[in-house]
Amino acid sequence: MNPVLRALLDRNGGLVTRHATAQVLPRWVLEDASRSGRLLRVLPGVYVDAALADGRGSAPPLARVTPVLARRAAVAYTGGCGALSHLTALEVWKLRRQMPGEPVHLDVSTRVGLRSGPHLVVHHRRSFAPEPPHVLVRDGEPVTRLDRTLVDAWPLLQPADRPAAIIRAVNDRLTTPRRIAAALATAPKLADRAALRGLLDRLDAGCRSPLEIWGHDRVFVGPGMPAFRRQVRARLGGRVVYLDLFAEAELVDIELDGATTHGDLQKREIDLRRDALLAARGVLVVRFSHRRLLHEPDQVRRETLAILASRRRTPRPDAGLG
Repeated sequence: MNPVLRALLDRNGGLVTRHATAQVLPRWVLEDASRSGRLLRVLPGVYVDAALADGRGSAPPLARVTPVLARRAAVAYTGGCGALSHLTALEVWKLRRQMPGEPVHLDVSTRVGLRSGPHLVVHHRRSFAPEPPHVLVRDGEPVTRLDRTLVDAWPLLQPADRPAAIIRAVNDRLTTPRRIAAALATAPKLADRAALRGLLDRLDAGCRSPLEIWGHDRVFVGPGMPAFRRQVRARLGGRVVYLDLFAEAELVDIELDGATTHGDLQKREIDLRRDALLAARGVLVVRFSHRRLLHEPDQVRRETLAILASRRRTPRPDAGLG
């Protein structure tokens, strides 16, 4: 391979563009390397070192390189005019890994003439610009802002998989339900929009897991139930914890244990110490398992109402949880 071309590839992690090579080399050098199989053309004007591609000759060239290299190639294809978006952006935000065979997604302006191709989906947007607030740089990659990414990715995911990335993004304090709702307001024709709106309403109410959402919808609402405060911040023994559902007048904390909690002895020990510290402040902790909440919701509801009624009959001190 031409030594100058080799140096360009090495400096750029195995990727070159026709535009960059034209600055230092005759056009025939790039074409010769491509014809001889030393370079693989993955997109118009974008090439990678063929040694970095796998041997799946029937797959689209962009699908034959690593996800990171495919993303870099897609960004290079835009010439600085686009950003990674949709499912690809979710991976850059570290909220979901793209599955094998899923294409790379790009957002560009409607004024940009780029088109989709094998293993590449180009989304044209009005009022898009490859700069803040539309685009951020994360780990060196231009990516659509998180709230926009979450809304765009929603209809592309299987229904059962859709809530996970949004719940994680909110729990990790990367965004808020209201910011996502603002992005949703700009997408009136989004598929299954009502389901996303419902999820955001529950997250805004304080639910932070699928189990809490189940409880919110099926168990801990309705006649006799107090207006639970959700995810209440409490300082205990020098550390901050969050109470799943807190009935303030009754000083009852309802904790919803996930499906993996039962066999985790270390987590169980932490929970016991936490419950003891809350008990010292007059707070009764009531735990319901994942199994019971899903399979015995009526019984869980009756037990909760009975516990709350018994606590109302006795005056409660201030728990001082702040």
